[in-house]
Amino acid sequence: MADFTASVYQNEFLPDGGTDVHAIVTVNCTGAGAAGQSGSGDAGEIIIVDTSGSMGRDGVQAAAYAAQTALDQILDGVWFAVISGNDRAQLAFPPSSEPVMVRMDPYTRQAAKDAVSRFYADGGTAMGTWLRLASRVFATVPSLSQKHAILLTDGENQHETPEALTQAIESVTGQFQCDTRGVGVAWQVDEVRRIAQALLGTVDIIPAPDQLAAEFSKLIQNAMSRGVAQADLRVWAPQGAEVLFVRQVAPTVEDLTARRTAINPLTGSYPTGSWGDESRDYHVAIRLAAKAVGQEQLAARVQLVIGDQTVAQGLVKALWSADEALTTRISPEVAHYTGQTELAQAIQDGLAAKAAGDTATATTKLGRAVQLAAATGNEEATTRLRKVVDIDDQETGTVRLKRTVEKADEMALDTASTKTTRVKK
Repeated sequence: MADFTASVYQNEFLPDGGTDVHAIVTVNCTGAGAAGQSGSGDAGEIIIVDTSGSMGRDGVQAAAYAAQTALDQILDGVWFAVISGNDRAQLAFPPSSEPVMVRMDPYTRQAAKDAVSRFYADGGTAMGTWLRLASRVFATVPSLSQKHAILLTDGENQHETPEALTQAIESVTGQFQCDTRGVGVAWQVDEVRRIAQALLGTVDIIPAPDQLAAEFSKLIQNAMSRGVAQADLRVWAPQGAEVLFVRQVAPTVEDLTARRTAINPLTGSYPTGSWGDESRDYHVAIRLAAKAVGQEQLAARVQLVIGDQTVAQGLVKALWSADEALTTRISPEVAHYTGQTELAQAIQDGLAAKAAGDTATATTKLGRAVQLAAATGNEEATTRLRKVVDIDDQETGTVRLKRTVEKADEMALDTASTKTTRVKK
């Protein structure tokens, strides 16, 4: 069985009248094993490939090859299916008029590869129909405890309304996880990111079709290494306290606050999806009623729970003090991830302003992003930002928008905006 540990980083000292407690909770997992082999249920994998007309013959051939490469990475015994999507969704494999999955073995792997080789480009794009079909396909195997999909698209979701896509996303949220990738530069980052965030997945750009196979292979390998099918973060706070927010802050920024499910009046549960051998950081903020100097209180109990079993726990504390040397101390971990969260928002806001023609706001926001990336040591973000702005002064965030920017560089900055770096010890 997987081994989980939890560590808490915070400054527990509050000044007289202080109410807000912030903590970073690091959860580590080792010994997770392989997907579907923990004895707690089967694993299922669906590969969803855009075969709309905009993909073109070369694009579809590259996507088909990538799907075939991905099929090689799915472990024998895992349930799987392949969906081709344009303005409607079709089950490409197994060949059936009704939703169905089959177990992976040498015969079904080859049969799926043969089916994928017959992909051709035609029609429009309606990603909501792809998600709904994936949900129905997963539902045909009741023994599945781990459900994961990868979705590839190359264009805008032009053949269904934004409301229809929203409804589709909402209808499948909580039913499976999905990593999304966009190939080329004709797709909309916000559309594809919405799917990934709702379905506890990742989003990224694949600039060229010849990079598809390597990315698909990596995604499936990662999914197959997650032997813990589902875990939830539970946060208990005392009577009268308010949970201000719960965020995953590493390896990416994901706000979990609105995903809260009440366990009891004092405890909320937040989904974290499947786990492999990895480490994740969570930022928890609690508002307490102020207490007198010298008093202390348990501000939160943060637990990772699998089923009904608590596998790791961290305690967030509060102690009121008159000693300014204690109360004004800033936790390095809290400060770092507060900056990283602001960095992600500054990049997204800056690029949105740039797209809208608001150069003043874009310059201010992207300048702040440069400043935050330098302050938090996020060298990858700095490198990506340099492709969009000319940096005059990192420390002050003084930048100029580049006159000419490759669309792929802009989209790469956008999709990577939520990726964080860890605190340098």
